[in-house]
Amino acid sequence: MKKLHEAYLERSKKINKIEEIKNSKNPMRVFEQIEIYAKEGYASIPDEDKKYFLKCFGIFDKNSKTPQQFMMRVRVTGGHLNALQAKIIGEIARDYGEDYLDITTRAQVELRYLHIEDMPQVLQKLKSAGLDSYQTGVDNFRNIVTDPLDKAGFDNVLASYELVQKLQKLFLYKPEWISTLPRKFNTAITGSLSNRCNVFGHDCSFVLAQKDGVYGYNMYLGGKVGVIAKDTDIFLASEDEVLIAYEAIIELFKKFGFRDNRNKNRLHYLIEAVGMDEISRAIREKAGFDFATAGETMTKMNPNDTEHGKVQLRDGSFSVQIVVPSGVFTGSALIEVSELSEKYANGEIRFSVEQNIYILGVKDVNTMLKEELFETYKNVNTPYFNNLIACAGTKHCTFGVIENKEDAINMAEYLSKNVALESGKIRMYWSACVKGCGTHEIADIGFEGCKVKVNGVVEDGVHITLGGKVVSEGKHGYSVIKSAPLKFAHLYIESLVLGYKKLRVKNESFENYHDRVLSLYSSAYIGFVMQFEAYLRDKNIEIDFNFNTLAKTGKNEEFEIFEFGRKLYYQLSKETPFTAYRGFTNKNKKEKAKDIRMLVPKIDENLALLISGTLESEDKRAGSFSELLSHIAL
Repeated sequence: MKKLHEAYLERSKKINKIEEIKNSKNPMRVFEQIEIYAKEGYASIPDEDKKYFLKCFGIFDKNSKTPQQFMMRVRVTGGHLNALQAKIIGEIARDYGEDYLDITTRAQVELRYLHIEDMPQVLQKLKSAGLDSYQTGVDNFRNIVTDPLDKAGFDNVLASYELVQKLQKLFLYKPEWISTLPRKFNTAITGSLSNRCNVFGHDCSFVLAQKDGVYGYNMYLGGKVGVIAKDTDIFLASEDEVLIAYEAIIELFKKFGFRDNRNKNRLHYLIEAVGMDEISRAIREKAGFDFATAGETMTKMNPNDTEHGKVQLRDGSFSVQIVVPSGVFTGSALIEVSELSEKYANGEIRFSVEQNIYILGVKDVNTMLKEELFETYKNVNTPYFNNLIACAGTKHCTFGVIENKEDAINMAEYLSKNVALESGKIRMYWSACVKGCGTHEIADIGFEGCKVKVNGVVEDGVHITLGGKVVSEGKHGYSVIKSAPLKFAHLYIESLVLGYKKLRVKNESFENYHDRVLSLYSSAYIGFVMQFEAYLRDKNIEIDFNFNTLAKTGKNEEFEIFEFGRKLYYQLSKETPFTAYRGFTNKNKKEKAKDIRMLVPKIDENLALLISGTLESEDKRAGSFSELLSHIAL
């Protein structure tokens, strides 16, 4: 482990301020003080407890957003909970938290608007249901996620939930692990062919694999926001091997993980410093076990359980989805979910990383769907809502740049109304800032909040990405439009999904449509066409213009620009541009635009300028789509 030790020494010349705070007191002492703080009030809580130590137990001071109120993150192991647990969480939200809760992208819940005076009662109610908020914040092990259907699903090979519980026992409630890591540590495991838990996006991931006829798990490490976990070349053939390997990597991270720059202290940066081969060797050495090399990763499916709102389970019953737009739910509604799960099923409820709820074991689906709860949520059961994710945003997070949750809902509502789809799958994920808590980078269509200037005025905006994947070892999306004004973003996405609706094959998912159609074009071209088509609709200009009618140009932007101009000119004039355009190729753009307008009566002036910038002579063609965008604007 020489390289690990050397990398650690290089990054240990100083420690960050949070490490100094962590060394100042025992977190458990702070937890024991909660009842005293409850009696003496908010003002009695020391700053370091509000800023750090209470977060070790999932209690977050939200003073900047909601004065003297707290958010509590409740650990829901693997997203699995029973009817009683759902009822207790719902009652806490209703009685202590203004009847509000968020379902998160780690398949757990966040309760808001809590007061310190009520915290002992809240914690006691959670404990009565076998729940708690331990180690759900700051430098701790976060909630382990897994397939919400797990062994109940037809596509499950290895039931993993019990293994999740065993992994959790390695660290949960143990003082030696509370707040002793260099940074937070996210874990995922799935034994299913389908990826329902974004399994490749975590610090440590165990993914269904097969080697020499044996089913087990391949181990992946180093995932985080903006980074997909990488294969360690380790195959784990049994639950015992998973536990041994997990214990080894967390011990290594605790010992050698960096503690200087908090922005570069995740496991990813340790791997980046020494290389995955060194990490894999260190895991084998620390574990004292010569793990087999990696097998074939089997988790390669992108499930579409959500399209019909239900999916059949192994025992013949159904899992029924409750779509929760942006994860915003109420305690009262969760109590209803609890009651329905007992009335129509076996009391098993699941949260998903896409912020939705499943009731498992339902036999009479049609009767259950007539219940009042589904009257409230049935109208959002569309492809735009079914796989929608949005993180907290400015209302509840100090890092948020845009409101986010309402923005995501408004986008989905607009598209549901204006480009209705009865089937299909589109994963739209929203992050309110660069931290990426909404996992936008792996979305079919991703949104990252930003600020933009519109006519000199700063407004909300989004960076738009396409092409992210959660299967086949994951893939991050690529940028198509940077700094789009939020007030226009829905029009740009409308262009995109109009093409999807028109050109998709049967019930093709957006991911498959992207790979078949959009992947043939450069990212700049796709972004340009999204904005160009929005411009045409805004100006009521009818031109048959979509990706199916455009020439395939091998992602060569210069050719794409020229082909765009040629196609557009022909549609407007019905003349071949190579002959009609010949007489004025040496003129400047404004003169060319004037001549084009003479040739094509009633042509929009901006379109004429656009064509003049695309049909240049071979040595003077436009060099980028950003130049062309200067001629059109909503």
